[in-house]
Amino acid sequence: MRVAFFYHSLASDWNHGNAHFLRGVVAELLARGHEVHVWEPRDGWSRQNLLAEHGQVPLDEFQRAFPHLRSELYDPRRFDPAPAVAAADLVLVHEWNDRELVRRLGALRRRRGGFRLLFHDTHHRSVTAPRSMAAYDLRHYDGVLAYGKVIRDLYLERGWTKRAWTWHEAADVRVFRPVIGRERQGDVVWIGNWGDGERTAELRRFLLRPARRLGLTGSVFGVRYPTTGRRAVRRAGLAYRGWIANHRVPLVFAEHGVTVHVPRRPYTRALPGIPTIRPFEALACGIPLISAPWDDTEGLFTPGRDYLVARDSDETAAHLEAVLGDPRLAKRLVQHGLRTINARHTCAHRVDELLAVAAQLDVPVEEEVAVERHA
Repeated sequence: MRVAFFYHSLASDWNHGNAHFLRGVVAELLARGHEVHVWEPRDGWSRQNLLAEHGQVPLDEFQRAFPHLRSELYDPRRFDPAPAVAAADLVLVHEWNDRELVRRLGALRRRRGGFRLLFHDTHHRSVTAPRSMAAYDLRHYDGVLAYGKVIRDLYLERGWTKRAWTWHEAADVRVFRPVIGRERQGDVVWIGNWGDGERTAELRRFLLRPARRLGLTGSVFGVRYPTTGRRAVRRAGLAYRGWIANHRVPLVFAEHGVTVHVPRRPYTRALPGIPTIRPFEALACGIPLISAPWDDTEGLFTPGRDYLVARDSDETAAHLEAVLGDPRLAKRLVQHGLRTINARHTCAHRVDELLAVAAQLDVPVEEEVAVERHA
């Protein structure tokens, strides 16, 4: 099968978590013998911010870390998508793309056929900015891949598409796996962006106050932290360390005793069932996880066994103290979380799901090489 992806970026993960999942899916498709091409705009804001803050070094490091992954850069003002999809069987278009490109790809699907076309939504804008999402012209798309059932249902109920499938994110277990033998550098680690005001109070409640109360050591990684945010991290006794390349995260997890998941407010209030990608990656790395409340309506995990749920600062502190002080509890959480990821939530599983959707759309999906599907 020949697959074309139009995404914001494969190479840059600066404030761009979708790159994590895309890399895992592309790597899995390539391992199975499929032909894959990824297209990303040359002036994408994630790539431009990464270059502005860190220069070319992170992009060179990405290529060394992922020598099998390549993307084609294009100038949105001059780009003709027709040659890019001329030989494709399946085309995926992410919702961070320019609306005009989304429309033009749909027009190509209507005029020329020859490929199936799917829109991929991995954001909360269907709820928080419905007019913006309704402006995408999906009339000639074959359907929508939504990273949660609630988003899938919204597309169908509002008539934005006639067909939609749930396609959750997952862990790229080629990258995210336990690392043994690292020396402990701190108690707790948080990896995530400040959140544009969508989880400021929650970060204080579920991370900073409990860490300060217990006198924990640790680190905070991420971008777009305002001065007040960095100051709050320091007051909590933690070190703010800025952006980290995502492929280095397993090493950081291995150097800490526990991590915390704090979802953005739209996912806890309006979009139940969507954990975003960080819990998948943390569990795949074998680090105990404590989560702020979110409603796992789709039964992706087993709360209390894969991770502990805290309802407030006091309960977060109690869980942190328990996990850091009881190696047997930490080991039970790690083992159960790893089993869950490897049984249900790897990028290999999601490629299986993608191929099943492609088969429903009459795309030829024969695989040319036999590989071990699930790590």
